[in-house]
Amino acid sequence: MKVLSVLHFGALSALMGLTACSNTNNNAQNTAEPATVASQADQTAPTKPAKTVAITAIVEHPSLDAIRQGVIDEIEAQGYEQGKNLTVNFQSAQGSTAIVGQISKQFVADNPDVIVALSTPSAQSMAAASKDIPIVYTAVSNPIAAKLIDSNNQPTQANITGLSSQLPLAPQLDFMQQIMPNVNAIGYVYSAGEMNSVSLKNDLNAELPKRGLKLVEIPTNRPNEIAMATKALDGKAQMIYTSLDNNVASAMESMVESANTLKLPIIASDEFSVRRGAAAALGVNDYDFGRATGKMVVKILDGTPVNQVAPAVMNELTLYVSPKHAQLQGLTFPDSVLQKALNVDTTPALTYGKAK
Repeated sequence: MKVLSVLHFGALSALMGLTACSNTNNNAQNTAEPATVASQADQTAPTKPAKTVAITAIVEHPSLDAIRQGVIDEIEAQGYEQGKNLTVNFQSAQGSTAIVGQISKQFVADNPDVIVALSTPSAQSMAAASKDIPIVYTAVSNPIAAKLIDSNNQPTQANITGLSSQLPLAPQLDFMQQIMPNVNAIGYVYSAGEMNSVSLKNDLNAELPKRGLKLVEIPTNRPNEIAMATKALDGKAQMIYTSLDNNVASAMESMVESANTLKLPIIASDEFSVRRGAAAALGVNDYDFGRATGKMVVKILDGTPVNQVAPAVMNELTLYVSPKHAQLQGLTFPDSVLQKALNVDTTPALTYGKAK
């Protein structure tokens, strides 16, 4: 498989500088020693004390699933093993805000060593439920708008830290204008109840007019509304942009079906949306994002106070494309894009985590 370089935020001034990284599996390399040596190492290696990690997500979909697996794999790579000195309790809210609150209350009662909150709604609910248990948020696109940290990158309460997935907007818009130079209106189907999606809507409304573009926004409340909301863009927009919206991610296939019918290219911000039907995405590698989050969790498990683990932002972007999906949506990528992107049509998806 061809290995491509990674694009850092600092190199995003021009789209032609975009490079993509291969979707590498970060599982530990096989460096096994002879059995006798490994056995001696096992007997002499100190055992870390038993810990419990509670993980919650607003919903389950491939992007959040890959992040969660990355978190668990990183924790296990650092000396914790489920069934021995690690207990992982995962709960999904199944897209329900009521269940989000119930999970938060249950986790507080369970009093785990660390709580990992995947997505903005889960992180906000956990922050409201506990001021004492260490909380590590992840897959949160705008922690400032979510009131998890302030504008100085300081947590709003002492038990919170995390990893943000907020993506720079300029490269996204550069990319969309390069692949469709005549675009004048961009469709945005979003969850009205998700702070991250509302914040992005506001950013788009501020930035698009500077480029002579307008935003056609369609609010939704549930995944089963995504198909109809997408159809509402017919004749009003030439392209759809979606980024880290959990309702949309849960119903990506529905959006894709409508977009294919209307010939509206979907530009997303994660690999799995492209594998599920979007034309392209410029965003972070979800599994790598989880591994980076897991490093923060391990620091806390190993004794570092949560207020000494600074909030961070994932600073690597990957360009994913699917010429096959793009064609179904009426778009053809120029060679300059294909040469510098990871083509999911020819790159098999990796199986993350340990074989079951």
